[in-house]
Amino acid sequence: MRAIGGIWRWRHNPLRRTTDLVEAWVALTALLLILLVAPVVGSVVGAVAQDALQRSVHEQHRSRHVVTATVVRKVDGSPLEADPEATSGRDARSRVVAGWTAPDGTTRQGRVLASLKTPHRGDRFEIWTDAHGTLVARPLDSATATTHAVLAGFGAALLTAGTVEGSRRVIVWRMVRRRYARWDQAWDRAGPDWGRTGTGS
Repeated sequence: MRAIGGIWRWRHNPLRRTTDLVEAWVALTALLLILLVAPVVGSVVGAVAQDALQRSVHEQHRSRHVVTATVVRKVDGSPLEADPEATSGRDARSRVVAGWTAPDGTTRQGRVLASLKTPHRGDRFEIWTDAHGTLVARPLDSATATTHAVLAGFGAALLTAGTVEGSRRVIVWRMVRRRYARWDQAWDRAGPDWGRTGTGS
């Protein structure tokens, strides 16, 4: 609103300089870009991210499989660890040696994190593997992908608005520097005797 007020104020003002009007138009242009372009950029980036992430969700759910593993033994001296994939980060998991059958029918065994606080031989729990039985992370779910896409769009809109505002500030700063330089030149031309009686001023 200050930009619009600035243009209106300088419209017919006899003290108006060209730079004053240019500065007001730069501010108005920056305001319109922030209000109109930044949301569009955010929407486009969010939509592209959503499309890519949902494809990734579909691909992960197609290629990753949940299988049941059986505890062979607990790894000696291994403390409880927080589940890095849990939403709260507080779900405890134990490191154990477990065996499982891969989707392709092969038998696998190895160290894994079990979602058991006190694992015992023969306890069963679920893990995620690829088609060959190699351990993989839990696939991304659709809601989380949408959240990431929204955050990407919001971040892109903020980045666009920040870039526009930063450009406006740089333009105004350079205009002010040129204005001060012209003032210095005018004072130099006036000379050190400006305003004294009898100096022709």
